[in-house]
Amino acid sequence: MELHFNFPGWLENHLLPCAYKQLFGIECPFCGSQRALIALLKGNVIESIILYPPLIPALILIAASLLQILFRLKHGWKLVRIMLKADFAIIMISYFLKLFNVY
Repeated sequence: MELHFNFPGWLENHLLPCAYKQLFGIECPFCGSQRALIALLKGNVIESIILYPPLIPALILIAASLLQILFRLKHGWKLVRIMLKADFAIIMISYFLKLFNVY
């Protein structure tokens, strides 16, 4: 008997609701990130970027932070701070574009 666990499928059935959207009726800056992660896990990179553009830069930021913690690179935290600012900018730009129905 073969056991197969479909993690992306499980995630699709267990999405967390957005409290911000429920309270204020508009999407928050992170709305779409869960669906984008599921699309990325399924191998749909383009769909993931369309759903939530900051996801891949955020995952790279997390990986860079973990590498910095593990290996303590000389200028690693400086790079992490630059990546954090860039990802924040991507989050805010994509949020305002979505908020004003530009895409």
